[in-house]
Amino acid sequence: MNSVDRQQVIKDLVVKTDSKIVLLVMDGLGDLPKDGKTPLQAAYKPNMDALAKESDLGQSVPVLQGVTPGSGPGHLSLFGYDSLKYDIGRGILEALGLGIKVDKKDVVARGNFATIKDGIIVDRRAGRPASEESKKIVEILSKNIKKIEDVDITFYPGKEHRFVVKFTGEGLFDEVTDADPQREGLPMEWAKATNPDSEKMANIANKLIKEIGEVLKDQPKMNFALLRGFSKHPLLPSFEENYKLKAAAIATYPMYKGLAKLVGMEVLEAGQTTEDEVETLKKVWNEYDFFYFHVKKTDSYGEDGNFEEKVKVIENTDKAVKEILNLNPDVLIITGDHSTPALLKAHSWHPVPVLIYSKYVRKGLSVSFDEYECAKGTLGTISALDIMPLALANALKLEKYGA
Repeated sequence: MNSVDRQQVIKDLVVKTDSKIVLLVMDGLGDLPKDGKTPLQAAYKPNMDALAKESDLGQSVPVLQGVTPGSGPGHLSLFGYDSLKYDIGRGILEALGLGIKVDKKDVVARGNFATIKDGIIVDRRAGRPASEESKKIVEILSKNIKKIEDVDITFYPGKEHRFVVKFTGEGLFDEVTDADPQREGLPMEWAKATNPDSEKMANIANKLIKEIGEVLKDQPKMNFALLRGFSKHPLLPSFEENYKLKAAAIATYPMYKGLAKLVGMEVLEAGQTTEDEVETLKKVWNEYDFFYFHVKKTDSYGEDGNFEEKVKVIENTDKAVKEILNLNPDVLIITGDHSTPALLKAHSWHPVPVLIYSKYVRKGLSVSFDEYECAKGTLGTISALDIMPLALANALKLEKYGA
């Protein structure tokens, strides 16, 4: 069944009820063993493990078997949008998350401050600077670079090493490859147009990066920039229209706020920590039907290759799970948008653990929440696109299909 048929079938079956759904996304959750255990197995997480005994477990494939997804495709699939149909650039997600207005003449891209030495990218994240430090560098760029040829350039600070650049001008299109080698220890990979109409955009982007390198050449770490996810503003069917859900997004990083905005969720001010997010959830519990609750650092530490810190984030999130359960959600889903094994220091193609808790699950097979228990769980291996229909079904929000 193609994505258009799938969305329409679900949309036609959805009914409005008072039941509440929480989708807890631990970014980059899936992993590989170190000394015989994954971070999920190594973590002390009594609440998740107890919940596993009362839940359906399985594993999901975000895009296709063997395909490594970005966070955008991974999340869109979790929200029930086929990422092969809706190809969303990372730039628009970061921009919307920062509250940046993106008009028809604009192309936006997500920037990473980076460290370059002798033409080689030695650190793609410039040591993960504090947001306050990278903001100062954005201010330097804003003062020194305002235009490339006939295109206006605007910089916006993000979190840590991230920023957004907006290109405004005539004849700009977003079919441009990332200006990023994707790995450290390699020379710069420059932007390339994948369509003749985007040649201008690629040339402007490369000229801008060279100009940034010149302006920042004396900076010790943030002396270069990589640009990814060139994108214009897309149109997607709204989450509320598809599912009859009043949805709230509780996230701390701009990109994930942008993803939520893109599908029409209401993005809440959620502070900076998981504890802040839990308090936000409690305050608004009676106001919404659906809660997207995002935890970022599982992914960050996976990308850093920091197994031990990833374990700590899982353990801290386990405390949040207890708080969420105290609110008595009708359905609680715990999963990730993709796997980010610390061994690889990158996103990977490995299936993602999934836990679905409700009154109507086939419980009793699983004893803990981890990759291996999920692999043999009652759900089996499913597409991430199946998670929203399963959430709706467990919340008794789907009518029977057919006579």
